[in-house]
Amino acid sequence: MSTPSEKYASFRSDQEHPAVKEFRGLYDFALDEFQLRACAALEDGHQVLVAAPTGSGKTLVGEFAVHLALERGQKCFYTTPIKALSNQKYGDLVSRYGADKVGLLTGDNSVNSEAPIVVMTTEVLRNMLYAGSQTLLGLSYVVMDEVHYLADRSRGAVWEEVLIHLPDSVSVVSLSATVSNAEEFGDWLETVRGNTVVVLEEKRPVPLFQHVMVGKRLHDLFAGEAPTARVGAPGRSGNPAKANAKPDVKDLVNPQLVRIARDDNRIFRDDSRKPRRRRDLPKSRPSRSHFTPYRSDVVEELDAGALLPAIFFIFSRKGCEDAVVQCLRSGLRLTKPSERDEIKRVVAERTADLPDEDLGVLGYHDFAEALSRGIAAHHAGMLAAFKEVVEELFARGLIKVVFATETLALGINMPARTVVLEKLSKWNGEAHVDITPGEYTQLTGRAGRRGIDVEGHAVVLWQPGFDPREVAGLASTRTYPLRSSFSPSYNMAVNLVRQVGRTRARDMLELSFAQFQSDQAVVGLARQVQRNTEALEGYKESIECHLGDFLEYAALRRRIGDREASGSKRRKLDRRIESQESIEKLKTGDIIRIPAGRSAGWALVLDPGMRSEREGPRPTVLTLDRQVRKLSMVDFPTPVEAIGVLRIPRKFNPRNPQQRRELAQVLRTRTDLLGEDGPPSRTRGKDAISHADDPELQEMRAQLRAHPCHGCSDREDHARWAERYFRLDRENREVQRKIEQRTNTIARQFDRVCQVLDALHYLDGDKTTEAGDRLARIYTELDLVAAECLRQGVFDDLTVPELAACLAALVYESRSKDEPTSPRLPRGDVREALERMGLIWRDLSALERDMRVDFLRSMDLNFCWPAFRWASGASLAEVLYESDLAAGDFVRWVKQLIDLTEQIADAAGDTPLRKTARTVVDQIRRGVISYASMVE
Repeated sequence: MSTPSEKYASFRSDQEHPAVKEFRGLYDFALDEFQLRACAALEDGHQVLVAAPTGSGKTLVGEFAVHLALERGQKCFYTTPIKALSNQKYGDLVSRYGADKVGLLTGDNSVNSEAPIVVMTTEVLRNMLYAGSQTLLGLSYVVMDEVHYLADRSRGAVWEEVLIHLPDSVSVVSLSATVSNAEEFGDWLETVRGNTVVVLEEKRPVPLFQHVMVGKRLHDLFAGEAPTARVGAPGRSGNPAKANAKPDVKDLVNPQLVRIARDDNRIFRDDSRKPRRRRDLPKSRPSRSHFTPYRSDVVEELDAGALLPAIFFIFSRKGCEDAVVQCLRSGLRLTKPSERDEIKRVVAERTADLPDEDLGVLGYHDFAEALSRGIAAHHAGMLAAFKEVVEELFARGLIKVVFATETLALGINMPARTVVLEKLSKWNGEAHVDITPGEYTQLTGRAGRRGIDVEGHAVVLWQPGFDPREVAGLASTRTYPLRSSFSPSYNMAVNLVRQVGRTRARDMLELSFAQFQSDQAVVGLARQVQRNTEALEGYKESIECHLGDFLEYAALRRRIGDREASGSKRRKLDRRIESQESIEKLKTGDIIRIPAGRSAGWALVLDPGMRSEREGPRPTVLTLDRQVRKLSMVDFPTPVEAIGVLRIPRKFNPRNPQQRRELAQVLRTRTDLLGEDGPPSRTRGKDAISHADDPELQEMRAQLRAHPCHGCSDREDHARWAERYFRLDRENREVQRKIEQRTNTIARQFDRVCQVLDALHYLDGDKTTEAGDRLARIYTELDLVAAECLRQGVFDDLTVPELAACLAALVYESRSKDEPTSPRLPRGDVREALERMGLIWRDLSALERDMRVDFLRSMDLNFCWPAFRWASGASLAEVLYESDLAAGDFVRWVKQLIDLTEQIADAAGDTPLRKTARTVVDQIRRGVISYASMVE
């Protein structure tokens, strides 16, 4: 029951924010305090940034922006990072407001685009801003869902472009996962967008328990496990005072898990020490420990513990598919008869439009059988229609376990009671890397369904080498800052110059979050320079001399010291070279005097030694004390020369003490006549000459003696302060150099991009050329290559399948290094065209190197043959069999090919190429592609 003060606060809020009051009435649950704060700020005319954990309900704030727009007769765009999330949000808004008020724009689809509410991908909005689309008229609100996506290396810049270029009249609602520098991001939004209220929420709506599964048993990760109520803060039952003491989280780890880890490592060590037969291969750490649970066992245990539904994250598409097969083979059935009937009905209804002839190659029957048992996979290699069926059935509670890659964690609304992580490392395309604390939080954040579960559960499976303390560190860390990935591209540059001119474009890019973060670092460096400058002024006061300018005198002393040091280094190097040359002249039987080292004195050369490029020659000698030693350059700081020769017996054995004694005695007899010092060294006395042979040094010394400050009684005291001054001044100049490097970094990048475009005549001062206008219409990673191919007529005479093959080289990017380096290619003109494209890419890459930019990745020819075959009319089964592509991957790449082909048609103008490109689109948007375009 609410207290009187809480009731009064609610009454005041309703009076001050009637729109929030009305909006609250649309839901059958109470809004959280952070949601109310954000909505109130939005109604008051502020822009808002909401940073909250996954599943906390931050999208409700975005829906309030939709509500405000409709109430005020204005427009709202709701942007998402992926098409699947756009489709999901479109469905949610249509259910609430009706199809006539909601539109969808995803590149593939244009549904009711002039509606007051339009859901779209962020790229679509960016392109609309550059094109000056009429659809932007009347726009008052933009919701940027998953705005933390701006850290994505390949696509993140789009978010910053939109935030910078949106008109000031548009209010932005930015929705972000929890990041540790939300305040910094909010400060940037305030800078570029105006008044922005930052709303932070760390509390999870559903408490989260952390577990480790060992064998078939579930263990609490933390001793005395209490749920993680706050992101990155492991709960702990017991004395609150102790909890507030903030002990090292690794000290809270369940001691039983620590013992298991110790036993598991001991078993591995003992096993590795067992004697092996010669033919046995060396043992490496096994892929699984005897404590590692099987996937089907994990599902059974979760089912028995009432911990389903679960999302089971496996960072491998094949792993997800294999897990489904393993569960089916184990006989798992997680659904009731009534649920199976409903699943079959939904699957049949949602896939009715798929061509019958493609069902077999798509693996439809196995997919449907697994679904009927409550088991599914979800990854980017699946057909979009299949993924959507999984999402719908899981959201309805009909699917009990989904084996998914991490792409499922990107915004799609599929919460579960439990999240399982098979491993804590993943393949990033180049190497296996550990997941970050931010990734761990994002993945496990799906555990615990708001309004359904009283608690969520995160389970990590035991693996070889498992360290529970590392898991505790991941679960407890909340330091995952948002870092900008922004950099100006060629397409961005021509669009900006065309709209606002080069100078204004440069100024706009300096508003980027990347520059803001760089400048934030510069602030700290600038403060350091300020402190150093103040200290230097204090040093100057201590250096003041009544006889003259002591800094001038001290600087002269430093120049003399530097000159002497460099001269000593030169002489030392000269001596080393001279010494090395003298040693290389030694022969077996030479009598020498070793100048230094523990072997200093007379010696007989037994072996001149092999020359080492790194260490120099290493002669082996016999000393007067009958020791055989191998010498190095350290023993010869000065050159050496033989003063005689002693014949060494042919059968002399240096390991024989008697023979060493006899030969050393002969050596002593020969050297007694020369005395202890032997003949004078041919380099002796050179150091005594000191620097007398350096006239410039002598001149500086004379100037020093003649300087007024030379006779100061406090000269050495002043000199010590002067040295401190010079050291700090050198440090200060280094800091200033760092500032110069960081300041205007984005603008300097833009300048270099423009230099490339100037050299290629895409820009002409503050205007774009005809070629630049074509480039402005091409949004692809290899935009400049595509534009150059257009300009040089590479595509002009190609047939429809040939054009599809060539454009495929500009969109496709292999997922692994296992794909062939010399893939199959069509015969005929397409090979010549691809060769010309390769030459263009090489020329552009060389120009980039000259201009110090690096945007153009290599072309990838591995999708040329599948694109050619599909455009030629081959069946889906034929193309997939010949290419070894997953169906979902094939559909995804064809759709990207369609996007680029439509851009090429647009950029080509009124030419035959436009007709060919449009025919390509018509011929490849068929069958499963046509169906996919309807639903995604």
